[in-house]
Amino acid sequence: MPTRPPAASLPIAFYAPLKSPDDPVPSGDRTLARLLLAALTTAGFEPALASTLRSFSVDGARQNALLEAGETQANEVAARLMQLASQRRPRLWFTYHNHYKAPDLLGPAVSRALAIPYVIAEASHAPKRAGGPFDRFHHMAAQASLAADLHLVLNPRDGAGLAALRAGTEGLVPFAPFTAAAMGPAPLPIPEDGPLRLMTAAMMRPGDKFQSYRVLADALGRLDCDWTLDVAGDGTARAEVEALFEGLGARVRFHGLIDGPAELAAFYRAGDLLAWPGVNEAFGMTYLEAAREGRAAVAMRYGGVATVVADGASGILTEAGDVAAFSATLDRLARNRALLRRLGAQARNHTMEHHGPEAAARRLRETLCPLLKVGDARCAS
Repeated sequence: MPTRPPAASLPIAFYAPLKSPDDPVPSGDRTLARLLLAALTTAGFEPALASTLRSFSVDGARQNALLEAGETQANEVAARLMQLASQRRPRLWFTYHNHYKAPDLLGPAVSRALAIPYVIAEASHAPKRAGGPFDRFHHMAAQASLAADLHLVLNPRDGAGLAALRAGTEGLVPFAPFTAAAMGPAPLPIPEDGPLRLMTAAMMRPGDKFQSYRVLADALGRLDCDWTLDVAGDGTARAEVEALFEGLGARVRFHGLIDGPAELAAFYRAGDLLAWPGVNEAFGMTYLEAAREGRAAVAMRYGGVATVVADGASGILTEAGDVAAFSATLDRLARNRALLRRLGAQARNHTMEHHGPEAAARRLRETLCPLLKVGDARCAS
């Protein structure tokens, strides 16, 4: 059933300190920021981007300068919003992704100045960051997480850290990661025989993404079945990523960045199976994007991957770091196309039911409306 919006839209200030939704460089963070804006609108709210300040520090070197910039920007944003007519002034501040490398330096101050609720989606807290190279940002992120009236917890592992920080689970609400509606028609049929057409879509950068590519190359080198791999992605480590697959020959094809939603959907539908280990993924948008187009995934049990890949139902999860098991699973699916087709169909149905835009919009309305002024007809059922 479609989400029924409030009678009139309620203004919301939206901010994404790690990557703004209008950033030119694609990533999972940018995708989810855009999806949240769309879901808030569908839910009947009126989100407006409050700032494009990016507080991200790759190595901790710019913390002092960014903290100063954040203080200045918070004052400017608060003053600008206070000048709006009362009916246009935001009723709530919504931050997506508060992180020790990119803390929310605006939300706590602006929400206090406007006396409005403060909500964070996808915050994390790990005490081990204290005293390290990101010490100041770690503490700023912790202060923001403590100040929030409500946390939407997309990764269950984040919930444990936030509960320890906040001395309880009050204000922590589980919130399933979600994707947009399916972009195309019914999924293309998966052939009964021929090469297993694998695909993956991920940015190419140092760290966990590179390690995932390394695991994938290792697993493919162990396969006994006939296979091909199509890769969508780009980034600063592209040359190093491509070097990982050099020994696998022409079966691996690199397509570069595929940024358009329709083009990316077509990329997924042209393959048979998403193969992405997901080293330390918070959850992984690529799994949801492939699933909505009817393609199952093989992944590893890292981070919050299990929250979006239902093991045995919409894909198969192997243990983290077990390259042999990952490779064996790909082999098994290459030889059992009936299972592969069934997983793909289930992936599409499961994702649209539990991780679709309507479900997200409905959940946003259920969680945000109680924070707003009691009796406001625009949030009435």
